[in-house]
Order: sequence, then structure tokens, then C-alpha cells
Amino acid sequence: MDTIDILSREFSTQVFPEEQPYSELLDKYRCMACNYARMESAVAVLSDMRTNISYIYYGRFSRMLKIDKCGDEDKVSSIWEKEIFSLIHPDDLAGKHLQELCFFHFVRHQPRRKRTDYYLISKLRMKDSTNNYIPVLHRMFYVPAPSDDTLWLALCLYSPLMFDIPAKCLIVNSTNGQMTEIGKQDNTRILSVREKQVLNLIDKGMTSKKIAETLSISINTVSRHRQEILCKLQVKNSIEACRVAKDLKLI
Repeated sequence: MDTIDILSREFSTQVFPEEQPYSELLDKYRCMACNYARMESAVAVLSDMRTNISYIYYGRFSRMLKIDKCGDEDKVSSIWEKEIFSLIHPDDLAGKHLQELCFFHFVRHQPRRKRTDYYLISKLRMKDSTNNYIPVLHRMFYVPAPSDDTLWLALCLYSPLMFDIPAKCLIVNSTNGQMTEIGKQDNTRILSVREKQVLNLIDKGMTSKKIAETLSISINTVSRHRQEILCKLQVKNSIEACRVAKDLKLI
């Protein structure tokens, strides 16, 4: 299973309350995305995870890319901007999805009042109008739903990389400027320490009984950890769990 599939399942399993002012707030955020595109000449993508729809606004930077749609607005029936993805270097695209998965879990672990304090920045390579790769700055923001713990909107911005950043990908706290490199903070962990221990032993071919003996826990506890691992990684069996966990560098 690819990282993008795990992300899709993570997003789709969120439950959004019905009676919320989604429409009114969506208009507000669509206006913000449009203004980002205009003011920064960026390509802005606002994805609504509740309705599985994206709104794409093309600033003047689109003229440098292999999509010259300056001033246009697209409405796409997907939260994934596939036309833009097709311009990103394949190695960078795989990394981008993994970074977004880590950032999703990072934001979900933050107190509700602080979730909008953080955004993600990363360096990408994208094809320009001459089919050559150029450096691009990618930024991402998650927007919580009006009155619960779900993450409702994702805003992605693509603009020229005018200055280098000290790492491939960073989480930035906009209130104090603190930057943390992806993979170097505990909150990006998808699995708990114990779940990683169990999965490592599963990967070594151990049975639940042997895992229980090795970790000095009950077989029922091992079974519970197994179910949690499958649920968190959105897979059907332990073989898939081990493969996905390795791909995500969790074990």
C-alpha cells in the first residue's frame, strides 16, 4: 500500500459533524487561497476532506511550470491535485506524501487551540515549461473543522524556491519561528513504542504466544496490539503491516 493510500484512508475515516457552518467558512478559505495565489504568484490548492473536492488557483508562477493557467480557478473532484503531482520529481513526490502523513499525525497530537500554529515547508523539484526540473518551495497548512477534532481542509502552496531551507522538510511553528525537521520529533509517530516492538517481532516470524513471552505480556494484549497496528496502518494483515511500516520507516 502506498503512502497516499494510507493518507486517503486516514482522511476518509474522520467523522465530520453535520450541522456546522461549512459552506460559509469554505468561502472564506477559498478567498484566502485565491489571495495567496495572487499575492505570492503561487499555485494554491485548497482540499476539502469532507467533500473530497479541491479548489486550485493559479498565480503567475504557473507560467514557469508546465501548466500555464495564470488567473484560472479549477474545481477537481478529488483531494489530490494529480495534474500538479505529475510535474513533481517521482522521488520528491513519494517523500512529499510521507511528510504529509507525518505532519497529519503531528497536528492531530497538538492541542486544538495550537493546531493552526504549525505549517510544513519542503523543497521539491518540478518540471518547468521546457521540461526541466526547477526547485520549488512547497508549504502546507491543515485547517481544523469548526467545532471538533477533525482536520477539515488542507492548503498547499507551490512557489519558486527563492532561498534555501536548512533541511529537506521542516515543521514550522508560526508563533515563534521554531523549526523541527520531519522525523526528529516524537509526535510524528504513528505507532506507539510497544506497537513497534510487537510489529518488529511479528516481522521476525514470531507467533503471538512467543511475542507475549518475549515482552512479558498476555496473549490478549498482543492481540489487541495487532488489531491497533492493522487499524492505524489501514491494512488487512500482518504481512502488509510489516511492509507498510518499513516503507514509512516506522520499524
